[in-house]
Amino acid sequence: MLNQTIIIGRTTKEPEFRQTQNGISVATFTIACDRNYKNAQGEKETDFFNIICWRGLAETVGRYLGKGRLVAVSGRLQNRSYEAKDGTKRYITEIVASEVQFLDRAKDAEQQPQWEEVEIDDSELPF
Repeated sequence: MLNQTIIIGRTTKEPEFRQTQNGISVATFTIACDRNYKNAQGEKETDFFNIICWRGLAETVGRYLGKGRLVAVSGRLQNRSYEAKDGTKRYITEIVASEVQFLDRAKDAEQQPQWEEVEIDDSELPF
């Protein structure tokens, strides 16, 4: 059997990071991925995929991933269900990430000054 998914898209909001009662880290986020074709009205459609990460990967995602970031996610597709407060059964399809690759730089990193290394001769120092 094979269950492998690879998705590239942009995050729609900040990831939600929490820990289970047993202290295991978990992060969830959603990415938007445009379809490669236009619909009958000439507009591109977008799919939204729920992603869940566990343990160390969840900590990295919770610490460094933000809204609007371009990421590649690989993992497995998972279906689960739960009973809602109104008694109806709800189904969720999500990608359980085994790897998340950051494909762009954080906006904060782009705004920080870029330092250039320059060699200075000791005789040029005023002290």
